[in-house]
Amino acid sequence: MEKFSLQMKDIVKSYSGVTVLKGVSLNVRQGEIHALLGENGAGKTTLMNILGGVIPKDSGEIFLFGEPARISSPADSQALGIAFIHQELNVVNDLRVYENLFLGRELHKKSGILDAKRMCEETAKIFNKMNVSIDPRAMMRDLETSYKQIVEIAKALLMDARLIIMDEPTTSLTQKEIDNVFNIIRGLTKDHDVTVIFISHKLGEVVDFCDSYTVLRNGENVSSGSITQPDGSKINQADLARMMVGKDVLNQQVYEEHEIGRTLLEVKDMTVDNRVKGVSFSLREGEILGITGLLGDGKDEMVRALFGDLHHTGTVLKDGKQLSIRHPSHAKKLGIGYLPPNRKENAIIKDMSVQDNINITALEKCRRGIRLSRRKERDIAREFIEKLRIKTDSLICKITSLSGGNQQKCVLSKWLNARPDVMIMSNPTQGVDVGAKNEIYTEIMKLAKQKIGIIVTSGEAQEIIKLCDRCLVMYHGELRGELSRDQLTEENIMILSTGGSLN
Repeated sequence: MEKFSLQMKDIVKSYSGVTVLKGVSLNVRQGEIHALLGENGAGKTTLMNILGGVIPKDSGEIFLFGEPARISSPADSQALGIAFIHQELNVVNDLRVYENLFLGRELHKKSGILDAKRMCEETAKIFNKMNVSIDPRAMMRDLETSYKQIVEIAKALLMDARLIIMDEPTTSLTQKEIDNVFNIIRGLTKDHDVTVIFISHKLGEVVDFCDSYTVLRNGENVSSGSITQPDGSKINQADLARMMVGKDVLNQQVYEEHEIGRTLLEVKDMTVDNRVKGVSFSLREGEILGITGLLGDGKDEMVRALFGDLHHTGTVLKDGKQLSIRHPSHAKKLGIGYLPPNRKENAIIKDMSVQDNINITALEKCRRGIRLSRRKERDIAREFIEKLRIKTDSLICKITSLSGGNQQKCVLSKWLNARPDVMIMSNPTQGVDVGAKNEIYTEIMKLAKQKIGIIVTSGEAQEIIKLCDRCLVMYHGELRGELSRDQLTEENIMILSTGGSLN
């Protein structure tokens, strides 16, 4: 008889009269890695937030390890052995690493004071188990995003959880770190009967890592089954994508021929501390220039410096005139836009509405005399919501009420609204489903046809190949090579990004 770690039966959830979960069921066997798939807004996160005690269900039943479960708070969920690794990082930047791991579960000495030494030792043990090197006493704010994500995963392992929910856990990790995490999780499922629910838009990871899957669409069950088929082969990624979206999207052609004009931007001998070392390149009107490499290769620091967020040496020219970009607001005035990679920390304004987030970079368009026209703000926001198919209950709801992918579309909208001459996009489809990715790619192609110069930094080789006219490959802060469109292959990108040379 099959043992189930989790059974969710006929779960219903509505917000303001809109039903977002329509009798959804989820069955996860003990000790398996189960993929929960669907487009942004399909109901995945809502379902997991109910399991995590973040929000209540309207109706339905939950059984954990064969027993009925009443979950009314995150504390209830944790007490039942559930750990939730969120897509958006839930770290406290002003605390140390070990303090983040033990937050709410601090260890004390007999005297009642905090036992920092013991907490550091336990933290170090977890990191050794994960085969990563992080100082337990380091401040969270000083860690790169990838290491913050590893701390989130370590927190779940420290809890000795029986059921781990992983919501887009590999977005900010290098392939080596991803392999480490997968090996650790595989070991937990095999040796300790830990069960994992894995939410990801990276279908290659789903096929390689998971045992079974459930697909949701528009708040309803679409399909479920085993990743390994009866003949021993694994399910096709395109089939999973088709279930999620309702049509074939994985093989959809993105790139379109377009005119590339004069040189728009020149960067000469740019250096950023020891992270970017004398890099030079140019960008032309209507060109989509990719910059890729492995995590920590310097590409993110380079574009941040170009946007005035980091100090650099070297020369930047736009339209032949030398620029001195001292601050992001200065870059914006000079016609440079920047979509950052970390949406939660650097892109959305959490306490503002969807409408305000879309309009924040171009409020001058909404002016009527010396005042803002709320009507113009509404009209502009509606335009982008329709154009990018942003799923939201209303214009005035907080942006944090949207799924991660829809938040990303709002961030892109605010820069489309500002209409810069040069648009820098770091991981533009981070946390976005396969259907929405193509919508964002279509908007990027439209910008290129409007003669806007576009820089796309991404660690996903397929994203670079689908989109770009030309690609720069970084290695240890240096420009390792340049690939024309007809040279763009995963093999060529990997050779250069690992320090090799093309014959």
